Amino acid sequence: MDEECRPKEASNADRPRRYSETRLRLCPAPTSLAVVSLSWEQVIVQAADPLALGRWWLEALDWELVNDDPDEFEIRPTADQTPGLLFVRADHPENGKSRLHLDFRPDDQAREVERLVALGARSVDVGQGEASWQVLVDPEGNEFCILSQARH
Repeated sequence: MDEECRPKEASNADRPRRYSETRLRLCPAPTSLAVVSLSWEQVIVQAADPLALGRWWLEALDWELVNDDPDEFEIRPTADQTPGLLFVRADHPENGKSRLHLDFRPDDQAREVERLVALGARSVDVGQGEASWQVLVDPEGNEFCILSQARH
């Protein structure tokens, strides 16, 4: 690569230039480009009872069952649509607040919260105050949020 095209270490000699002092440098394209070929497959949910929790989320989301193995219960929006949720057995109970939770945006927030509570979710206060979303926990205590109505 041409020396002028290489990134330079910052130094005290580097200073902002006035427009009249700048000059355009055309650098050749890199000879190889990295191609990222990642697709988001699923979110892994560790559970004391993957089968029971997976069935709860299957009904809550009205998704499709992909795998009903009791140790790796998987659901997706449709059988061939990802990302999905994969429920696996937890080696040990989680202590403390989960660092990941799911947010859902419904057409009618109040109706969805009522429906999910009827299925066994519980409303919780995590210090959200007067927020536009409702924080719930599933039967194993995993937090998730029901946001305000869908944006159209």
